[in-house]
Amino acid sequence: MSSSSTYTLYTAGTPNGWKVSILMEELGLDYKLQPVNIFKGEQKEDWFMKINPNARIPALVDHEAGNVRVFESGAIMWYLAVKHGKFFPKEAREQAETMSWLMFQMGGLGPMQGQASHFLRFAPEKGKDWIANDDYSIADMATFPWVLSSAVAGLSLEGKPNLQKWIERCLARPATSRGLDVPEPNKAKGLKNDPAAADKMFAEMNVSIK
Repeated sequence: MSSSSTYTLYTAGTPNGWKVSILMEELGLDYKLQPVNIFKGEQKEDWFMKINPNARIPALVDHEAGNVRVFESGAIMWYLAVKHGKFFPKEAREQAETMSWLMFQMGGLGPMQGQASHFLRFAPEKGKDWIANDDYSIADMATFPWVLSSAVAGLSLEGKPNLQKWIERCLARPATSRGLDVPEPNKAKGLKNDPAAADKMFAEMNVSIK
């Protein structure tokens, strides 16, 4: 990241924010980070709503393209993946599969975290390394922060070895791990998908999730 960057990313430490920062790190993009304090309501301030009228993070400004704004996390991921020609397949059939899983995350897993337990029974194939196709894609990046944060919703991934292996494969990618630490170090990494550990973390923060 630098002071005269190609992009400005407006974000906060949430799964929707992390999935975009993961992609930007995986792409090796030059971007300026602008944290948005959602607990203080900064996303509803006039300056931010000029970038995203829906008043939600993340949002992106592409300075290289004439200060084009892009909002909604899935739209940002699609925009960047297509623009830079990575993590989005070229074949129509594989594009459809990737977009279907990306939209599943946007419309299913994200809004209703309770579906996470169902999510990892989705694939008829056993032992598949990545969600949509044979390669890591924006479908994995969009879903990963939510599954990693499942303990926050009180969900345990115990007894789901294929899911645990997928999480480890994602975490093993240096750029993905860096993306999780935007805009601050990611506490979800240390929860190990353990709801009790999440309860302890929030108790130490004096925050109730019940």
